[in-house]
Amino acid sequence: MSGITPANPAVATLEPRSSLPDPMRRDLRGPRVSSASRAKAMLTSQAGSVVAILIAVVWTLPTAGLLISSVRPEGEIRTSGWWTFFTDPSFTMANYETVLFGRASTGQLSNFFMNSLTITVPATLIPLVVATMAAYAFSVLRWKGRDTVFVIVFALQIVPLQMALIPLLRIFSGTALAEAFPFLPIWVAHSSFGLPLAIFLLHNFMSEIPRELIEAARVDGAGHVTVFFRVMLPLMVPAIASFAIFQFLWVWNDLLVGLTFSGGNNAIQPLTARLSEMAGSRGQDWHLLTSGAFVSMIVPLVVFFSLQRYFVKGLLAGSVKG
Repeated sequence: MSGITPANPAVATLEPRSSLPDPMRRDLRGPRVSSASRAKAMLTSQAGSVVAILIAVVWTLPTAGLLISSVRPEGEIRTSGWWTFFTDPSFTMANYETVLFGRASTGQLSNFFMNSLTITVPATLIPLVVATMAAYAFSVLRWKGRDTVFVIVFALQIVPLQMALIPLLRIFSGTALAEAFPFLPIWVAHSSFGLPLAIFLLHNFMSEIPRELIEAARVDGAGHVTVFFRVMLPLMVPAIASFAIFQFLWVWNDLLVGLTFSGGNNAIQPLTARLSEMAGSRGQDWHLLTSGAFVSMIVPLVVFFSLQRYFVKGLLAGSVKG
């Protein structure tokens, strides 16, 4: 039996690469590199490292100049730039002595330092406690209107703090409660405007926790209180620490709320309010701000570095494998 003769007896040749289908042409070119991979390769290259170092130097340079100015004599601060310290070095701690021990008319800076701690610690703990429980209610509990209420809470983040200062001041001013707890209006202002963001962040983190953990605990007879304290809280430590750092820094560096509710009373004024007055009525003592700035940076640096490992974990929240 003779073989079947092809319709075209010409010798078969390979088609050129341009005539191949699109998928085959992509395979011949090799795997496609995503934009994220290209960006990662660019950022981790030597050129990217050099650019990052330059940015870090430029970002740190003003802080270095502030530190050098804080240990220079007043006369040299007023007459020359901080970079002249390297050619004609002169060192003094008079600025820090004036800032820390103060004058008889203004009081010691340590009193304002303690006022800032009294304001910042409760204003950080209150929204964390409330937001953690609210995040559990929004992510675990099932109740009517839950999504609508969560959207309203999320939308409250766009309300500026300045809009509520006068209403809060009118509510608390002249009341026996404000006289008994003078820091209460400041706590309420910072806590109420920190709550929407705290609830949003903690809710997103808690929603990524596998539901199987909660179901297993409920099968073992655990109630919502047990699930909250024994299952959720240990897993939420990174997210709680991350928001605690942000809230602490925001409240510690706040000036507007402290000035509004303190009313010029040195007994409750925060450190930032005292630093703003340190330059004097005519700016004659502005050189003291250099040392005062570094005194105010001590506590935030301690808080950040002590919670840094939790902060890094909190930034990676949401990467739970199913």
